[in-house]
Amino acid sequence: MRSRSSRISGVPEFGSQGHHADTGAGRRRREWGVHNLGLLFDVDGPLASPVTRTINVRSIVTDLVAIAAAGVPIAFITGRSGDFIRHQVVAPLLDAGLGDALEQQGARMFGVFEKGGAWAAITADGMGEVTVDESVAFSPEAVDGIRSLVRERFADTMFFDETKRAMISVEQRTDVEPDVYKEAQPRFQDAAYEFLTGLGIGLRYGERSTPDAAGAVPFRIDPTIISTDIESVLLDKDRGAQRAFEYFAERGPLPRRWRSVGDSRSDYKMADYVHDAGFDVAHVDVRPADGILDRPYEVITIGDAIHDDAGAEFLAHWRRELGLE
Repeated sequence: MRSRSSRISGVPEFGSQGHHADTGAGRRRREWGVHNLGLLFDVDGPLASPVTRTINVRSIVTDLVAIAAAGVPIAFITGRSGDFIRHQVVAPLLDAGLGDALEQQGARMFGVFEKGGAWAAITADGMGEVTVDESVAFSPEAVDGIRSLVRERFADTMFFDETKRAMISVEQRTDVEPDVYKEAQPRFQDAAYEFLTGLGIGLRYGERSTPDAAGAVPFRIDPTIISTDIESVLLDKDRGAQRAFEYFAERGPLPRRWRSVGDSRSDYKMADYVHDAGFDVAHVDVRPADGILDRPYEVITIGDAIHDDAGAEFLAHWRRELGLE
């Protein structure tokens, strides 16, 4: 089936307005009916600028808080670490009133980090303790070796991400031009491949594949436009979506309608999981120039907007459609 690509438009299928109720303690809590909508976000691109690696568009923060307060479950499903999400995403949301928002009836928020290798609840008290799936993590020898490789040969263009706990990530320095990093990235990946396979680790990189002693290839090198992730083949955005759904389902009914938002081709896997689970889903591609994938669900683009500009327009659209202005 050909993908159906469209811009955001139209009337929401289901929605309700909120009202206030007296809690009996001099405090008024907003109680909302259930909105038939759930949101799954990649972070770099749709929410955080791929240039500054921070949330630069203020409305993204305020709209996320308003939509969360309305009882729309929101998950951040990212390759980023828990520390990054705690400081660069949750902290500004808390400053904008997320604590009160997540005290509202039906409000749910969750974070899945390192493509499913780690996760944490996000509540009115902030982001909780991060749980790590140790079964997909690298040995200390592998981690230390890649850290040394970056420090000794590639520190002029990239840095080792010390916050990752389930995968290894090496990221472009923000003071390095994209073209300079793009030239250095494959040289780093070649060196990392040679080092890790030399340790006997089963690893796939592009067309190359080297099995371990048992004949297995449990890890891969996965480049992005600003980083290189070296990770378990079990990690990806569909695994993250599944973990978010499990968390949300334990805490209330799941909406039938979902939107996933991302800037890479692997982000479609969030919508793949939702579709395969039998829910209505559309994926919002905020970097469609990389190629819109052929999928059995709707793929949405936001006019000429890309990255966090597109993410901001998407959130503003749903804030209006849900009657939250």
